[in-house]
Parts: sequence; C-alpha cells; structure tokens
Amino acid sequence: MIGYTAVRALVITLLAFTLIALTAAWGQATPPARALRGDDMAASIDRATRAQERGAFDVAAERWLEVAGRYDREQNTGGHIHALAQLAHAYQSLGHYVKARDSLERALTLARPSSDQRQIASILRQLGSATMAMGLLERAGDALTEAQALAQAAGDPALEASVLNDLGNLLSRRKQYAEALQRYEASGGLAQRARRPSLAARALTNAAAAARQAGRLQTARARLDAADLEVRGVPDSYDKAYELVSIGLGYLDLRRSPADRDLTLRAARLFRNAIDVSNRIGAPRLGAYAWGSLGKLYEDDRRYEESLQATRQAALAAQQVNAPESLYRWQWQTGRLFARLGRQDAAISAYRRAVSTLQSIRSEITVSHGNDGASFRDSVGALYFELVDLLLQRSATAAAGDQQAYLIEARDRVESLKVAELRDYFGDDCVEAAISKVTRLDVVSPTAAVLYPIPLPDRLELLLHLPSGLMRVSVPVTNTALTEETRQFRRRLEKRTTREYLPHARQLYDWLIRPLETELGRFAIDTLIVVPDGPLRTIPMAALHDGRSFLISRFALATTPGLTLTDPRPLKRDNPRVLVAGLTQSAQGFPPLPNVGTEIEALRQLYRATALLNEEFRLGPFEKQLREEPVSIVHIASHAQFTGDVRATFLLAFDDKLTLDRLDQFIGLFRFRDEPLELLTLSACETAAGDDRAALGLAGIAVKAGARSALATLWHINDEASSALVAEFYRQLQTPATSRAAALQRAQLKLLDDPQYRHPSYWSPFLLISNWL
Repeated sequence: MIGYTAVRALVITLLAFTLIALTAAWGQATPPARALRGDDMAASIDRATRAQERGAFDVAAERWLEVAGRYDREQNTGGHIHALAQLAHAYQSLGHYVKARDSLERALTLARPSSDQRQIASILRQLGSATMAMGLLERAGDALTEAQALAQAAGDPALEASVLNDLGNLLSRRKQYAEALQRYEASGGLAQRARRPSLAARALTNAAAAARQAGRLQTARARLDAADLEVRGVPDSYDKAYELVSIGLGYLDLRRSPADRDLTLRAARLFRNAIDVSNRIGAPRLGAYAWGSLGKLYEDDRRYEESLQATRQAALAAQQVNAPESLYRWQWQTGRLFARLGRQDAAISAYRRAVSTLQSIRSEITVSHGNDGASFRDSVGALYFELVDLLLQRSATAAAGDQQAYLIEARDRVESLKVAELRDYFGDDCVEAAISKVTRLDVVSPTAAVLYPIPLPDRLELLLHLPSGLMRVSVPVTNTALTEETRQFRRRLEKRTTREYLPHARQLYDWLIRPLETELGRFAIDTLIVVPDGPLRTIPMAALHDGRSFLISRFALATTPGLTLTDPRPLKRDNPRVLVAGLTQSAQGFPPLPNVGTEIEALRQLYRATALLNEEFRLGPFEKQLREEPVSIVHIASHAQFTGDVRATFLLAFDDKLTLDRLDQFIGLFRFRDEPLELLTLSACETAAGDDRAALGLAGIAVKAGARSALATLWHINDEASSALVAEFYRQLQTPATSRAAALQRAQLKLLDDPQYRHPSYWSPFLLISNWL
C-alpha cells in the first residue's frame, strides 16, 4: 500500500506545475491593449485566461496556441513571448514537459535581445521548472541561477521568491535538504514582504517537507502551522485550494501512525476546505486531488466505505475535466479499497481501469514521475504488481476453464510493466520498435520454457510458460528475504578465492527452480529463458546450484527483459559479416585489456571479421563501418559501464565514450534495414552489485541497439578467461542447428571443466539477452 509520502509526491509532481500557470504571471506582463487586434483576439486571450484559472488546461493550451500563432504572423514580439510563456504554463500543468520546454526556449530566444530582465527571469524560471521535471537537473540549475540574478537586478521580490522556491525544489531533488530548507525559508520571507501569502504558504510547506527529510520534525511542524495561517488570508483561488491540499498532506507526512488524531484532524479540515474552494471557483481538477487525499486519509484510518465514497468523488471530478494524470490514481485507490472490502472481482475491474488510464498517458508519466527523483517502477510499479497479485489469487479460485485466462493476463501485465520500465530507463520509445507478437513456444521451440519470477511482498510467484501453456507455483518467501539472499549471492559470487556463494546459490535454486523441476523434466526442457525482475536482474541464473551441479549443466540459459521484446528467429549463418572493435591499450584512464588481441584474432579466423583495434576504434570510423557495410554481428571488446542513470552508461572507444543514445544512433540503423543486427557482443561490461536499475539497462541493451540478441557480462572478469569463453562461443555458433543459448552453454561448460576457471565468477556473468535461438 502506498503511504502519504507517496501521495504527497503525487500531488507535488502533478500539481506543482499547475500552480506555475497562475503564479508565473507575476513575471509576465499582459501585452498592452493596443497590441490586440480585434475583438476575436481579446476574446481568445480572455477564454485562455479563464480556462487556466479554473484548471481547464487542455482548453487553455488550445487557446494560447492559437493566440501565439496570431502574434507570430503579426510580428508582435511582445505578445508572442507572452503567449508562448502562457502556452508553456498550460503544457506544464498537463504534464507535457517537452512541449513546455520547446515553447519556453522559443520565448527565451525572442526575449533575450530585450532589456526586460523581469520577463527573461520569469521565462528562465519556468524553463528551470520544466527541465527539472524532465530530470535535467544541471540545466535546470543553470536556468534558475540566472533567473535569480535577473530577478534581484529587476528588484522583484515576488519573482525572486518564486525562483528561490524552485531552487529549493532542485536541492530537494538532489537530497540536499539542509540547503533546500535555506532556500525555502528565504523564499517565504521574500513572499511575506511582497505580501504574497499563497507563495509564502507554498514555500513554508516545502520548507516543512525539507525539514522532515532532514529529521527536524519540530521545525517541520512549525512551518506547516505557519503555512496554515498564511493560506487563511488567501482569497478563494486555485492557489489557495492547492496550498490547502499540500499543507494537509504535509501534516499527514508527520504522523507516526493514523492514531495521531491532531494531525489527522488538521489534514481532514484542510482537505474539506480545499474541496469547498474548488467547488466555489469551479476547479474540479484540483477538487479531485482534495477528494482523493481525503479518501486516502479514510483508507489509512480503515474507514473503507467512507474512503470509497470520497475516492469516487475524486474519480468523478477527474473525469469531468479529462484529467487522466490523476484519474488513474483514484481508480487505483478504488481497487485497493474493494480488495480490502473483499470484493475481489470489483477490485480487479478497478485496477484494470487504472492501468488502462495510465497507459494512455504513459509518455507524460514517464517524464513527470521523475519530478521527485523516483523511477517509473518506484512511482507506479505497485499498481501493476497489486493487479497481478489479485489475478493470481483469482486464478486459484476460478473454474478450470478460466484459470489460464487469469494467468495469461497476469503475465501480460508483468510484460507491460517491463516495457514501461525500459522506456523509462532509456527515456525514449526505442522499445516500440522491438515489441513483437508473442509466438507460441511449441512452434518456436518445443523444448524451451520461459520463467517469470514475480516477487510480491509476502511471497514469490513463479509463472512458467511451457509449450502446453502457463503454470503457477507460489513460494512462501517474502520479497525482503529474496532481495537479501540475492544481494548476498551476487557479492560472494564475485570472490574468486572462496566458495561463500554456494549456500546462497542453493537457497535461490530451492526458491526459483526446484518447485518447477517435475514439469521441466516432464516436457524434456533443455532451454530456460528467464524474465527476471528487480534484484534478480543482477545475478546470473547459470550459477544457481542444486547441491550437485550448477544450473548451466542442465539448461541452456537466456535472459530477456520481456517476451514481447524478443524476436525469436534462428540465427542466419550464411556468410555472416562481423565487425569487431576493441582496445588492448589503456585509453581515457581505463586499464589495458591485453587479451582482447587474442579475442579479435579468433574472430578474424572464424569469420574473416573486419577489425578496428585501439586507435582505429574511434567513433567516426566505427559509425562509418556500420553505415556502409552490411554487418550481421557487432563485437565490442572494450570497457563498458552500466549504471542506474542511462546518461552515465557507456562503452569505451579510443577517443570517446559511446553512450547508449549514440549506440542507438549507430547500431540502431539496423532497425530500418531488411535484416536487423543478429548479435551484439560486449565482452567487458560492468554493472554495480545491488544496482537493479543498472542491470535493467544491461538487460535492455539489445532493444536499445536494435539487435535480435546480445551477449554481455554482469561484471568485468579475468581478461584471459573472457577471451577464451567468447572465442568458444563463436566456434560453437558455427555448428549447424546450435542455438545461441546452447553455444553459450557449451562455452561456459568448457570453462567450468577447466580447473583454472572452475569458479563461477569466471564463466557465469556472461548473459545471453533476448533471442536465444
């Protein structure tokens, strides 16, 4: 169940920029009346302004776009700047941050030649807010720092207070709460001197949140009390309703338990006041948040029927103004309440509606959830898993003919989350090009099975996709215990001089594989494709141990970020064209990889590969080869680091770092050719132990590169062992009818049989990703 901290983050994420649409007007003068041409222009501006004031931001955006176009055609620069800024306000309020940024950049370009410091500062402030929402923190900081200097120079304390509040938000994103608190308190002081009580209340509320994060609970309470007093003097407006909700959520964040009645009653009063204000000013969009927050308060107090009534009001208000960015939350909350009331089918229906609504706005959510630094999974992953939990429970009580339908839907919901996670990690829609129609396993490979481990808070669910259909096994291990065991396994597995990994390898085998042994044996399965989740992405399944042997001794193994992201076609072996790039020498501060020369020479002999070695492996020549040559295999033998931030993930060339975006530009060209890239091999990758998001990036590398499959390592291993394994893998691939997974299995077993490399730290970190055939 999500707590009030998560709910408050939701409100801050989805409403903070809504407020910008009103407060930023302090720095944007309305164009003079003489600039307006005709009653229709004046009427359009009036309609846009009124729509914005009542929270109808889709209507406002449409109107401001029309006004901006008119001013542009009339070459009215001042009017055009104002309209673009207001258009950006509306876009931000709808969560369309990329569009908002583009509008603001156009406005800034037009405003720069003028000497209007106040106007430029206001645009920069908005630009800082929009880029912050997109996760571009450095750029946001630059914009806001310049905005503050210009606001000071212009002598505008209200605008400076707004900028300081946003700088506090930026510091909070960076978890620098003490510094954020200073900015918020400075903002509040300026706002009070400028007699802007709404802005003062907002700064004080944010100061309370920063103080709470810094462990200063008394300070947090004092700031909320001060904000409560400030907001009472604000006339009915969108600002006031927003602040009432935000302060109420702040009080609930301070509760140690629902039994803390004083804080509960204060929050309830504020939410009801916000509902009243929203009704009086005709702002159902914000009323939805007030009703929904009140519903969450009742839910935590176990007043489920009252919570259901309030949550239905929230959903109704969100539907009234077509606000899917909040509607899915109230549908989700409705599902939780039905589940608590024991109405399982109604709960499933509500969850389905929530997921459907969320998917309709998934591109906006992928950007906007990052406003508080959380990933897509952190923000909304629970929605998918709670629905999957209900579907799996329902399958156990369903009629025999309906059980498969519930299991298939559970699998498909897991798949949709994994697609969304990858889209979130890469920050683009590269995954769309990779989505495939799931082909029946009995057609693709009658001896292959797909394993979906689904960690739930109280148990581990295993979905096994066999040629005959799906089966389900429930394992009584909590997600906390599974995560800890997985972390211990990974840490000990990398110690090459001990066998400390073995108890953990056996325990994970007992949880993940042993419950399925009978069915795997009954169907004579020889290839196991795993769709790992969370921490399970950080470990090699090949090193699990049944007490007698490693899992790789029994199955050829592959991993995939999702079956719908896998294109299961056999490897084309006729005249493969191979491009090899690598570094044996030190480059950009990274140590040499002396055995890469042996690796490249083996590929030259096996495939007559084109090679770019050391200084030849520069990004320019590498891109030229990919553009001009019909390559089917790309092998990169160089350092590669995968981190939780895609922007810090790279492959090392001699002259530069090949980021995943550039990799997409280079190798992604194959998506538009008749034949995509068959295989991308990265033989010296490194992902940090315990970094599930970094492992997600590794799991999605084939998708990002537009390749049918990838071979990569979870951690950098002995250079000599790596070269030997890779060379054997390619030799095995030349054997007719040998799948990629089987080729890797044979290469790993060859190292396992070598006393020098028997420890799994040498051979197990190699993962075959996506297509295993």
